[in-house]
This record gives sequence, structure tokens and C-alpha cells, in this order.
Amino acid sequence: MIRYLSYIAPLLTFVILLILWEFLVILNKIPLYILPAPSDIFSSLLVNYKDLFSSAFVTLRITIIAFAIASFLAISLAILFSQSKLIELSLYPIAVIFQVTPVVAIAPLILIWVGFDNAEYAILILATIVAFFPVLANTNLGIKSVNNNLHELFSLYGASRFQRLIKLQIPFALPFILTGMKTSIGLSLIGTVVAEFVAGSGTSTGLAWRIIEAGNRLDIAKLFAALILLVILGIFLFLLISYIEKIVLKKWHDNSIR
Repeated sequence: MIRYLSYIAPLLTFVILLILWEFLVILNKIPLYILPAPSDIFSSLLVNYKDLFSSAFVTLRITIIAFAIASFLAISLAILFSQSKLIELSLYPIAVIFQVTPVVAIAPLILIWVGFDNAEYAILILATIVAFFPVLANTNLGIKSVNNNLHELFSLYGASRFQRLIKLQIPFALPFILTGMKTSIGLSLIGTVVAEFVAGSGTSTGLAWRIIEAGNRLDIAKLFAALILLVILGIFLFLLISYIEKIVLKKWHDNSIR
């Protein structure tokens, strides 16, 4: 019973909030260009669904590609760190610098270097930079967190460095890696949207550009519709990684999913 309530309660709360929103907008006669009612947003979504869904696909595609590239590079670099302390001391501070540098500050430079005609590549680079560090930090932590007794056991059986990495360190670090990926997928979407904003008018066809376009035209209902699609994309991506985490950890770490 409690399990079903955990699904019903948030949905019921969301519906009540929408009804309350609709009622307050009508009661206070709030203009459409200031705050549209949920019914106005839904109508705008139906009218503009072709533009909005095509833009959502562009944003989703860039987000997934950036996330995949960032995860591959971060995991590879963390593995490299585990094999060489010198490389870790040399490169980890550079990764931290990229993490703490606001993407808005470097976005114009990336756009200039890549070229405004290749704005989508610039957006991909910026989203990858934003998504990179959480996976790197968590993977690095997971590999370092292996129990010393397990290391000694592998040494006792004469395991090679490669065997230790494949059979001990990476499996042990999987929960850390997937936690970093759950954070990274959201940041990848944020990075894509921010990069689209910075790219400016006409250089991008993602949802961020639809938001800019709707705001300039005071089409606030369309703006909210695009924003809702962004939220749905974020939830979908998070649930997707959570589902993958459940499958992977069920095989490697039975206790981690209980």
C-alpha cells in the first residue's frame, strides 16, 4: 500500500498545484504575457508541437552525445590516474580548473574558435566540459576506495596490474561511477541549454533558442511549454541512468540496490 502511495501522492500533489495555478490566474485576471494558465501552456504545446519537439530532439541528441563523450573520457582518465600517481598529480588540477570555470565565461571563446557556422559543435564541447568532472571525481574516488585487504589478497595470488584493475578496482568502483553519471547527465543537459543560450539567435535550434525566441515575442505560454519539455527531458534522462544503475548493480553489487 505504501509503495502505491509513493507513486500516487506526488502525482496527486502535482494535479492539485495545476488546478490551484489555473484558479489563481483566472481569479486575479493575470495577463497571458505575464503568467499563462496551465490550459494556455497546454494549448501552446499543441499548436507549436512540431517546432518544440524537433528542438527537444536536438537538445536531447547533443546532451546524450556530450554525456557519452564525457563519461568515456572521465572513466578512461580516472583509470589512467589509478595506474600513475604522477599523471594524476599533473592532470587532476587541470580538471578541477575546468570544473570551477563558469561555462558562460568560456562559451564565447569556444564559439569563436569553432566558428559560428559550427555552433552545434561548440555546444557539444561546452556540454561535455560541464558533464566531465562528476564522473571523473567519482570514478577516481571509487578506484581509490578499494579495501587494502582485497589488494593484499590479489597480490597474494600474484594478480597482474591489469587483472587487479578489471576484476577488483572497476567492479568495486561501479556504484561510484554510476552515481557520478547520474549527476553528470543532468549537468550535461544544463550545459547544453546554457551553451544554446550563449550561442545566440539563429545559431541553434534547441529548446533554449525556442525559449529565447518566445521571450522576445512575449509568447510566455510557448516559453513555459519549452521549459516543461526541458524538465521532462531531465527527468527522463535521470530515470534512464537510474534504471541502468539498477540493472548493473544487481549483477555486481546485490546489496547496493536493497
